[in-house]
Amino acid sequence: MKPLRAERAYPIRGIREDLPSGERVLWQGAPAWRDLACTAFHLRQVAVYFAVLLALRLGFQLAEGASAAASLRGALPLVISAAAALALLAGLALWSARTTIYAITTRRVVIRVGMALPLDVNLPYTGIEAASLALRPDGHGDLPLVLQGGVRLAYAHLWPYARPWKLAAPQPMLRAVAGAAGVAQILAQALATSSGTVPSAAEAAVPATPAIPVTPTHPAGTATPAALPPRRGGLGVAAVQS
Repeated sequence: MKPLRAERAYPIRGIREDLPSGERVLWQGAPAWRDLACTAFHLRQVAVYFAVLLALRLGFQLAEGASAAASLRGALPLVISAAAALALLAGLALWSARTTIYAITTRRVVIRVGMALPLDVNLPYTGIEAASLALRPDGHGDLPLVLQGGVRLAYAHLWPYARPWKLAAPQPMLRAVAGAAGVAQILAQALATSSGTVPSAAEAAVPATPAIPVTPTHPAGTATPAALPPRRGGLGVAAVQS
């Protein structure tokens, strides 16, 4: 029997490719599935929707003179439907989080998306116009990337890792990132270094003009938008099917 060989370790977990000479990984991670379930798959909103339907159904049945036991029995199909819908959304969020990879290197941002057909999106810093941060109170957050004008990616290929409603000019997004403020600092430093302009620690810590409007997935008061340093460059973005 041949001895088993240890699987080779690659620089970016889950992507079986070596980095070009001189490039190194600064950070890599994946979405936090619970935060992804709430922000991308709207788990809380769906739960509230079914809770309102259940309350209305029970209220109408009790108002018509039905007993509490009969009202509960009548609401059982709705409870089962709600549980199935919430379980499906949670399962999709978990699956999506486990099949998604984020990486920030000294030269680019890499996002692997796709629950069925993985797609590696390579975003050189010279193809990134700007980046921004939407930080939630629990420390999770989203980092959308504004691409150069001539660079286009399909919104459907990126979802749910695209900034919501930016259909005409899709913006790739590192979504549901734990410790998002620290990751934003790493990205800001990498962008500044690649352009030859390294901000001071004080400048990097001060939020700039809000760059991300508060969306329905980030209720008012739960997101703190801040802009990261803008970029200029001429290279495009390579999206490679793996």
